[in-house]
Amino acid sequence: MDSSLRERFARLGRVQAVPRIGSGSPAALLLEWAGDIRDIQKIPAIEALAHRWMPRLRAMRAVDAMVGNHKAFVYVPKVESLDALTQELAKAGVKATALPNAGIGVRAIREKLDLTQEQFAVRYGLDVGAVRNWESGRRTPDTAAQSYLRAIRANPEAVEAALWSDAAQAENRVAASRSEPRSTPSGA
Repeated sequence: MDSSLRERFARLGRVQAVPRIGSGSPAALLLEWAGDIRDIQKIPAIEALAHRWMPRLRAMRAVDAMVGNHKAFVYVPKVESLDALTQELAKAGVKATALPNAGIGVRAIREKLDLTQEQFAVRYGLDVGAVRNWESGRRTPDTAAQSYLRAIRANPEAVEAALWSDAAQAENRVAASRSEPRSTPSGA
């Protein structure tokens, strides 16, 4: 490294290392303004996220996105205590809401719709065995399945309509392709 470059780096000073927590579980969060935009303290919010193993640049971009769009969705690699993180962010003027990762009540959703396991599975394009395993506690739905089940819980008719309209369109395309006359290559 040439001396002028070394001198310029020396003038910048050392970058402070972020103290990071030892252990924790990952969490998906929704960040929003907790009050007035003027009350947001960006540096403490960024440091709170970086302290939990989120890269500092990603934390900075997330806070900037939240300020610009009123909200941001982030993945925090290690959260030792959700309460501690939400309190720390609240002091910085940021409201943090965690995506609930507690088990979805599959049985409660199904019973509210007054469906058997088989009917529920067929109506929403699920595997009957998966529904049985989720309800018995042998397995838990993965993140995508939890999101799908939340959509069913929130608006079962819209999910059903979307699923079955796509299925009907696909079947119509298959039926149309079968009814089209096949052309023979010229010269055959």
